[in-house]
Amino acid sequence: MIIGEAAAASGISQKMIRHYESIGLLHPARRENGYRSYGDADVAVLRFIRHARDLGFPLEDVRRLLALWRDHSRASADVRRIALDHVAALEEKARSLQAMAASLRHLAAHCQGDARPDCPIIDELANPEPEGTQR
Repeated sequence: MIIGEAAAASGISQKMIRHYESIGLLHPARRENGYRSYGDADVAVLRFIRHARDLGFPLEDVRRLLALWRDHSRASADVRRIALDHVAALEEKARSLQAMAASLRHLAAHCQGDARPDCPIIDELANPEPEGTQR
């Protein structure tokens, strides 16, 4: 199949398919005329990548997971370790996002939200506290 068909079958844009090929995640066959030719196995790889990316795995982890997927003698412990490391990173990101939301919620609560120009949100953005300073 051609790239447009592979894109439709996998749910990944043609641009991203080309990107995944350029970074070595995908290796479609080439026809005599130089065009890429995608088979069912390529679409399966693309679906694997899409699902891993939907779960937030960074590309380097996707690369490692693809290698493990292709290795039928893999140890499931290796896959589990990658997944749990990713869970820890997601949980840290969630804590960071919660802290940002709390900070913005606090600033918004102290903003009058009226026609006056005074605004603690703008003041904070213009004059942040030095790193390591607690609020």
